[in-house]
Amino acid sequence: MMTGVGVTSDQLKRAVETQHGCTATLAQSVPVKETFEGKTVWEGVVHVFSIHGHPKANKAYAWSSPIEGSDKRRFFAVLHQPPVTSPAEAVRAAIVAEQRAAR
Repeated sequence: MMTGVGVTSDQLKRAVETQHGCTATLAQSVPVKETFEGKTVWEGVVHVFSIHGHPKANKAYAWSSPIEGSDKRRFFAVLHQPPVTSPAEAVRAAIVAEQRAAR
């Protein structure tokens, strides 16, 4: 199971700014629990950032998860663009994208 603990908001801010070429300001932190078929597939805190200088979005969602079999972490920085309009939808979209990439 993925978990969203172990990183600072500054690290997530840098991930948003680096991945999306904008400046980010932390707006809030939201607990998210994502389940699939009754099982928890991800639980942690998603940081919501106000972003400036991006042509298509004014918010981004960021979190981190451990990489299986490693002591490294993967950083996620997902833009607030339909269909992603909430922290939970950002997590869901990342999980779906990872599952597609794994196939």
